[in-house]
Amino acid sequence: MLQAIKTLRWTQPMRALSTVNTSSGKQGSLSPAAPAPEPDKLYSKLEIELRGIDPAVLKSYTWFATTAAEHLGIEKGKCWSPRKAHHERMTLLKSVHIYKKHRVQYEVRTHFRYMNFHKLTGSTLDTFLEYIERNLPEGVALQASRTELQEIPEHLRQPPEQV
Repeated sequence: MLQAIKTLRWTQPMRALSTVNTSSGKQGSLSPAAPAPEPDKLYSKLEIELRGIDPAVLKSYTWFATTAAEHLGIEKGKCWSPRKAHHERMTLLKSVHIYKKHRVQYEVRTHFRYMNFHKLTGSTLDTFLEYIERNLPEGVALQASRTELQEIPEHLRQPPEQV
């Protein structure tokens, strides 16, 4: 909760004083160097990878995230998961010193789920990611990668001069 308050404090615009009353009754003007508001960044795609051990939890969380995206007006892309889980097996000896024939095998299955969202602004993306990260269930890992749209630099816009 404290973290949310800190982020809100930093995202609120700073108000600059335009006039100040001096002790002599005259009005003086202050012109602090107020930064110009930056335009919001644009993102073409947000890719979310979910990892977990229970496929039902991943499917339920995918439904939750897509419903939240619909409420925020985010365009939903493809949501999919591979058919097979990733298997990791470890074989250990039952006894530390002897009985090499007697072993125990452990297996961890990791299921994956992928979601794509298109055409986002920076503020909407930050709000959406914060919301779904706060409601992430236990045993689920989330990895988000975003693709930002940038303006073409001036030196690349002009075609080269003909020789």
